[in-house]
Amino acid sequence: MAGDVDTGKAILRDYIKATVGLEKLGEATATPPKSLIRMFGPRGNPQARNLSGIIGYLQNRPASSCMSRPNLRDRRVWPERGKP
Repeated sequence: MAGDVDTGKAILRDYIKATVGLEKLGEATATPPKSLIRMFGPRGNPQARNLSGIIGYLQNRPASSCMSRPNLRDRRVWPERGKP
């Protein structure tokens, strides 16, 4: 991802949407949610001041973890012995 700004913005946008949401982030950083949407959109160009405020807010939030496990009843995940 080195040097790929568009991918970095997309990942950050998806992370924000999945964790705090644009409304709450807008309140916390005094940035209107519409500005955040434009900032992290395909043609957006976030200023360093805005970006550092957003990243600082995200870093200071309590961490949460998410874990995914396979469905043990799904035969595609755990096939019976002797069967492909």
